Amino acid sequence: MEHYHDLIRKAYAAFNARDIPTVLSTLHPQVRWAKAWEGDYATGHDEVRAYWLRQWQEVQPHVEPTGFEARADGRLAVAVHQVVKDMQGQLVFEGPVRHVYTIQDALFKQMDIEPV
Repeated sequence: MEHYHDLIRKAYAAFNARDIPTVLSTLHPQVRWAKAWEGDYATGHDEVRAYWLRQWQEVQPHVEPTGFEARADGRLAVAVHQVVKDMQGQLVFEGPVRHVYTIQDALFKQMDIEPV
């Protein structure tokens, strides 16, 4: 799983920069992405892009990976520090979050969110 750390860093840096094409390049074409802000999942690049664009009209999230854990089932858990501000810059949430990735074909196939 060590070789996926660079992929994680690339994805998070691009997300924080709002560089959707670069983030999507790390995702499987049929990705299932947990929609924490809305609930349920976005499936595929088009739905994920649309979800992020809606989200970024309401809040400004910033996530930094702080740790990695390879799971026995083959998934990769990523501890992140998340800061979410509203459009006026007021803090909505700050704290730890755990993103859990299923990887297929060296791309992220599914992202789930777990409580810390």
